[in-house]
Amino acid sequence: MAGHESRITGHESRLVYLSLGSNVGDRAAHLACAIPLLNEAGVRVVKQSSLYRTEPVPGTAGPPQQWFLNCAVECETALMPRQLLRATQAIERRLGCKKLILRGPRTIDIDILFYGASRIRARDLEVPHPRMTHRRFVLVPLAEIAPGLRHPLMRRSVAELLAACADRSQVVHHLARLPGGNGING
Repeated sequence: MAGHESRITGHESRLVYLSLGSNVGDRAAHLACAIPLLNEAGVRVVKQSSLYRTEPVPGTAGPPQQWFLNCAVECETALMPRQLLRATQAIERRLGCKKLILRGPRTIDIDILFYGASRIRARDLEVPHPRMTHRRFVLVPLAEIAPGLRHPLMRRSVAELLAACADRSQVVHHLARLPGGNGING
């Protein structure tokens, strides 16, 4: 397949879950642009949550930030974990993301939440995402598309993790689908 040299031939496809967020410019358009770019990178989006308006993470340096739009996606990919990370980072760069401030404003932010049932601990990648269980802006959209998905380390479902989450930040349903309709079920 042209353009997918990073794919490993014969590698079994894995189910992965990603969190996408944007709080700069046309937030919904940035999220809508990311979906086909994921597909082009060999990350086939099979299910997508609604969009949610969410408060920025407290304690962020710099001026006050606009609220984020967030969603979660279920994908299939034959990319290995670091290849997936590089693919998501390339999409972030292509959509103008500059991570200048920790937890700062983003045109797009793509986090790997789960890579199958794998546990990955490396300097540049930790999966399952180490802070996802403390973030309603991740758990609410993820629970919409995969409430029964079990965290491989905590052995609790996403719905159970959401119910136990101490984070009380606002997560408000915004849109059932991305603008322009991408034909993804969910």
